[in-house]
Amino acid sequence: MVEAPISEASGEDNRSSSILSQKRQRCSSISPGDGAKKSCREDKRLSATLFDLNILDCPVCFEALTIPIFQCDNGHLACSSCCAKLSDKCPSCASPIGHIRCRAMESVLESTLILCPNAKLGCTKKVSYGKVSTHEKECAFSLCSCPLLDCNYTGSYKDLYDHYKFIHMNSLQTLLNTFSCGISFSAEMNISDKVLIKADYTRRRLFAVQCFRESYGVYVTVRCIAPSAPQVGEFSYHISYTSGDGHIMTYESPEVKRICEVSHQIPQENFMLIPHSFLRGESLEMDICIKKKLNQESEGWSDLEEVPYRYVSFDQVSD
Repeated sequence: MVEAPISEASGEDNRSSSILSQKRQRCSSISPGDGAKKSCREDKRLSATLFDLNILDCPVCFEALTIPIFQCDNGHLACSSCCAKLSDKCPSCASPIGHIRCRAMESVLESTLILCPNAKLGCTKKVSYGKVSTHEKECAFSLCSCPLLDCNYTGSYKDLYDHYKFIHMNSLQTLLNTFSCGISFSAEMNISDKVLIKADYTRRRLFAVQCFRESYGVYVTVRCIAPSAPQVGEFSYHISYTSGDGHIMTYESPEVKRICEVSHQIPQENFMLIPHSFLRGESLEMDICIKKKLNQESEGWSDLEEVPYRYVSFDQVSD
């Protein structure tokens, strides 16, 4: 619950009346206009302590409420996604819900600022309670997990690069699995391995080349192990694959998805699908080029590079 801190119960009414009188006098002493409104708003910013953040969670899904927030005629709340799932029927009283905005709770939510969960790691930003999960995805201090299944290491994306290079790569692996951003490299992997880690030594980033065998063929995608923070940068990639009968498949993606942990879920976008008839056994041999998108002000880039959203071509190799 939200409470303004008080010292003693006795004499509280007199003090409250005195404070309100002083605020009215200050507001009335200022000429009408934006300055008066601003001063009155500042006076209303009383110090408060939020003892239970659960009151800012949706009572249906128990996730943090996000704007818009809806209420039924009896005042029961629900987030917009839950309203749709409930067919706009309040789970508490069966009244219609999803049409009346609860502006008061929205104002409370917007004014409730909390420290980023990564504050102990160095982040100094305060965000509204309902936007914490969104901020975490974009926070440069978010922890990233080592892509190896038997390693429990977590750290910043910069520390993760050093960890993987010096702990999990010997000199030969470093030679084979490092590349320079913007320069094509060969990637060979077994489909059953599902993931191949490549390290960009020029920008100190780890990339996961992943493949997923499904009924239609093998899905191939490239992901960057890092949060979606501006400091990380944005990348695009190009894949070229030659089938056993000489067909060349090429795929260009405008985006490399940034992830804090390697996921084995089939990608819904930004992937190349290799039909089973094009496979050459259990091994994939591809040429890949990962490029830094331009117009990255943090690193002095400009003029956004135009890359087709999704393009797959088939060419016959001439004899």
